[in-house]
Amino acid sequence: MSISFVRIDDRIIHGQTVTRWAKEYPCDGLIAVNDAAASNPVLKEAFISASEKKTFVWTLAHFKEKEAQVLASKRQYFLITKTPQDMKTILVDFEFVPGDVKKVIVGPANDRPHAIKLGNNQSIIPEEAVAFEAIQAQGYQVKFQLLPDVSIGYWNDFKGKFSL
Repeated sequence: MSISFVRIDDRIIHGQTVTRWAKEYPCDGLIAVNDAAASNPVLKEAFISASEKKTFVWTLAHFKEKEAQVLASKRQYFLITKTPQDMKTILVDFEFVPGDVKKVIVGPANDRPHAIKLGNNQSIIPEEAVAFEAIQAQGYQVKFQLLPDVSIGYWNDFKGKFSL
């Protein structure tokens, strides 16, 4: 298995991702997929240096090119996107299957215009709700969980707040 953990986090990579979640799920490295971060050398380097683990910061197109290599790897990686829409592209549109992982963990999502607050530091806009619905329809559980011991529930608990 090459993917041990799948996460959506608007901060992409930060200390808690590596330290807290790596205690729950084995991890040799991180694969962050975000077009803006991967295309900005300063941001890309900041994310790569944020962890002592092997870290890749890729565009969606580059991830698509590398997905077979990722699955064939003997190393275990966290797969992280900044947005639910990017995760939907990977899991639904690309039909990427991250090994045995059937749960997508949603971390922080800041308050923004038109966002509906689900819990502390977890606010979702309608376009993200559409992406969560598609990810769930693909067979994944979507769980809103900032940290291993801080969960507010699953997508089914909240989707009634959105007109889908």
